[in-house]
Amino acid sequence: MKVLIAGAGRLGTQIAQVLSAAHNDVSLVEADDGRVAELAGLTRVRLVAGDACDPGVLERAGALGSDLVVATTGRDEDNLVVSLLAKRRCGVPRVAARVNDAENAWLFDRRWGVDVAVPAATPLISLIEEATGATDTVALLRLSKAGVEVIETALTERSRAAGRTLGEIPLPAGTVVATVVRGGRPTVPGPDVRLLPGDELLIVSHEATEQEIHAAFQ
Repeated sequence: MKVLIAGAGRLGTQIAQVLSAAHNDVSLVEADDGRVAELAGLTRVRLVAGDACDPGVLERAGALGSDLVVATTGRDEDNLVVSLLAKRRCGVPRVAARVNDAENAWLFDRRWGVDVAVPAATPLISLIEEATGATDTVALLRLSKAGVEVIETALTERSRAAGRTLGEIPLPAGTVVATVVRGGRPTVPGPDVRLLPGDELLIVSHEATEQEIHAAFQ
């Protein structure tokens, strides 16, 4: 998937790192030259200096061929302009925008080109899932120096792991289930824990690929 993120603040940078670690083609646009210089060492992410509210900058950053644009600046008016340009001028299929001020939430709809409006307090994982439309296994973060990958997978009634205990599921080498979230509450997983549809699993591995995790649980 080709992704363009407008705004290289903490949130925009985190989203860029997560999506690039999940093998997406990611461009990150930032108007502050100082911030661009700070992020010069960012790997697997294409940095573009410029104001994403400028149609020329947006097109230069690759918006015309993007599958997803995420507007994460700290200014709602900028996020709305980026969303409108991405949808109306560049024809981006999916546009997500951060809502910084809850009083402005009513503006973030299809009239402004926004497909997904995300409140500022939304956790990073939920924001990425909402923005990308992901429904099963999502690679959330790769700790490159340690060679460790953290992967989340959500079970449905069709998942092969639903109804089975953790001990019955053969895991790839170097892989452990860190937690099972059920009903919004994390639990310490043991081999006798029976997995149910709706469970969310956080899996840590230094060897397995996302595809192997998907095959084990989905």
